[in-house]
Amino acid sequence: MEPGNHSVVNEFLLLGFTDVPEQRVVLFLLFLAIYSLTLLGNLGMILLIRLVPRLHTPMYFFLSSLSVVDTCYSSVIYPKMLVDFFVERTAISFSGCATQMYFFVTFGTTECFLLAAMAYDRYVAICNPLLYVVIMSKRLCLQLVVSSYIGGLLHSMIHVVATFHLPFCKSNELSHFFCDIPPLLKISCVSTEINEILLFTFTGSISLGCLLIILVSYLYILSSILKMSSGEGRQKTFSTCASHITAVILFYGTISFMYLRPSSSYSVEQDKVVSVFYTLIIPMLNPLIYSVRNKEVKASVRNILTKTLF
Repeated sequence: MEPGNHSVVNEFLLLGFTDVPEQRVVLFLLFLAIYSLTLLGNLGMILLIRLVPRLHTPMYFFLSSLSVVDTCYSSVIYPKMLVDFFVERTAISFSGCATQMYFFVTFGTTECFLLAAMAYDRYVAICNPLLYVVIMSKRLCLQLVVSSYIGGLLHSMIHVVATFHLPFCKSNELSHFFCDIPPLLKISCVSTEINEILLFTFTGSISLGCLLIILVSYLYILSSILKMSSGEGRQKTFSTCASHITAVILFYGTISFMYLRPSSSYSVEQDKVVSVFYTLIIPMLNPLIYSVRNKEVKASVRNILTKTLF
């Protein structure tokens, strides 16, 4: 299509969930409660790990890093979305949309890498316990976290540049509650085949690569667990990995459904529900998943509450 055949889009209108005022109030209260729990859980986990010396280990360093990412991940989207429930014109500028998408993809990709790093940490702790402190040094842990962020920033840059170089002429209305890649591709007036290939290739490579690291790590962990003679030892070892396995299944399951599928299967309402799950529900659940089955975290919380109250 020639440049003269379409107008320049300076802003996008986020259509959100509903136009019914009563439903908007209910959804606002629901999402506000979930977002508040997300902040409370993740910031509480960060503070707890920082305050309790016994939690100053590589495993909890990665867990606090995951809580930081989850806090930022949801905060990129939900303050704007909550405000939009009470404004008549839910517009976001072109640059604002690009910025929101950039940080959203950055933190989402960073979480993928962090989950893989946490799996490697569990592998070293269980399969090489005598060398754990030596291998998982502070320097290596920091390098893994920093590398996760760098990978997220670079991956995000590819998609933001590719997406916002497209001309948008079908409409400036996004049938979504934030600036995500699939709804933006839907309103482009040129072929988005290259963008879809980039999305599938890079997102697929990162997801599958991280999943491969996780699967290989857990195969070695499973082998070590089966070699244990004590049933109690096997149960204790497995319980330390159960939380991470749960988080991996939830995160990678929804991400794969959202981005690793053909554009012909794109469904607006279905994708809104999935987006809510991986942008808000999972960040809220992660602190709960890692604390409910973790005796050290629960003991630390009890000690702090006891000291505070008495």
